[in-house]
Amino acid sequence: MKTITVIGTGYVGLVGGAGLSDFGNTVICCDIDTEKIEMLNNGEIPIYEPGLEEVLARNIKSGRLSFSTDLDLAIRQSDVIFIAVGTPQGENGEADISQVISVARQIGKNLRSYKLICTKSTVPIGTGQKVIDVIKSINNNIEFDYVSNPEFLREGAAVKDFLWPDRVVIGAENERAFEVMKDVYRPLYINETPIVLTNIATAETIKYASNAFLALKISYINEIANLCEKIEGDIHQVARAMGLDGRISSKFLHPGPGYGGSCFPKDTNALVTMADKQGINISTVKAAISANDLQKQGMVNKLRKLVGGSFASKRIAVLGLSFKPQTDDIRDSAAIIMIEELLKGGADIRAYDPIAMDSMKKSFPDLHYCAGWQPAVQDADAVVIMTEWNEFRGLDLEDLGKRLSKKIILDTRNIYRPVELKRLGFSYENVGRMFVV
Repeated sequence: MKTITVIGTGYVGLVGGAGLSDFGNTVICCDIDTEKIEMLNNGEIPIYEPGLEEVLARNIKSGRLSFSTDLDLAIRQSDVIFIAVGTPQGENGEADISQVISVARQIGKNLRSYKLICTKSTVPIGTGQKVIDVIKSINNNIEFDYVSNPEFLREGAAVKDFLWPDRVVIGAENERAFEVMKDVYRPLYINETPIVLTNIATAETIKYASNAFLALKISYINEIANLCEKIEGDIHQVARAMGLDGRISSKFLHPGPGYGGSCFPKDTNALVTMADKQGINISTVKAAISANDLQKQGMVNKLRKLVGGSFASKRIAVLGLSFKPQTDDIRDSAAIIMIEELLKGGADIRAYDPIAMDSMKKSFPDLHYCAGWQPAVQDADAVVIMTEWNEFRGLDLEDLGKRLSKKIILDTRNIYRPVELKRLGFSYENVGRMFVV
């Protein structure tokens, strides 16, 4: 097993560091954010991810996992260095790799013996060569290898995805690098996890191609749901029948208010920008992006229609703020568009989310946040479900109706049966099940 430094303790770095140490490697998770490292050394976790606390505690106790701000020392002590820093979307649509390049410079300055440098961050195609060039420009005397090892972690299921992945993609240019990575991931080889060995550019492309395809599936089923509303169809039955086809599968055929999170919006835009630079028009991905934007706005239009055409002076309960359940991530959440439009229209918002309220407070500090769904909906003119938390799935609709000033609900996640809403006297809308009784 190897000594590994993981640079960056955000979502990918922290889950990755915990997982790599669980495989038996000695792992140092590094970050320049002293507050974050101090939290981790005190047993506090800066992100919400089910199961992560247990894996961290187990490996800290075993001595395989530690946290440090001394990046120089960690690089010199390690056999393998994973780059897991942020690559946010830049103003030009591309992923901003400035943090990756900064880390590459740091590695070059501290290269004393052979190392394997591995990028886990989602980076544009061609970044691998840039990292190699930066390191060589600083230190061309010490041998090293470079690997692209993209992550495929679903927020809310990231620990499971890392420890029991569908596949592992390793992009390298020589057998030595492949052998080192096989040692890093030895437990997965023993378990016969599918391992894709390819070159660097292909590995970088696989990440973007995968995320863009999933985003495309979401936008597609949302558009079919919108069609169902016009023709009195049932999107649940349509999606179920489609999913029974082995060529299609049922995954990501769940209509809703549009995709969000840290990956799909950023990666689809980055892929389009990269393709445009190469003179390739990826029209399907462009259409998915456009459809997703329209879907989010469409939810606002549905709610506006339900409350009589104007949000002015209306009290609206917004239940669910994260882009999906089991995470506190609000990045590109459909709830943000809903809140912005409600505020613009003069609504009085009462917001509640089991986990993500602290995250949303950073963007909307002056919203009225509630301690539960009951105070959030009390005397509200309407309620909108933006995230399908189990707490909302099990909500007592009869109790909900009694608490509301008006029995109006927008269910953007299709978690309530239309026949039940109709029986209880609700005015309602959902996504593609409008006419189902």
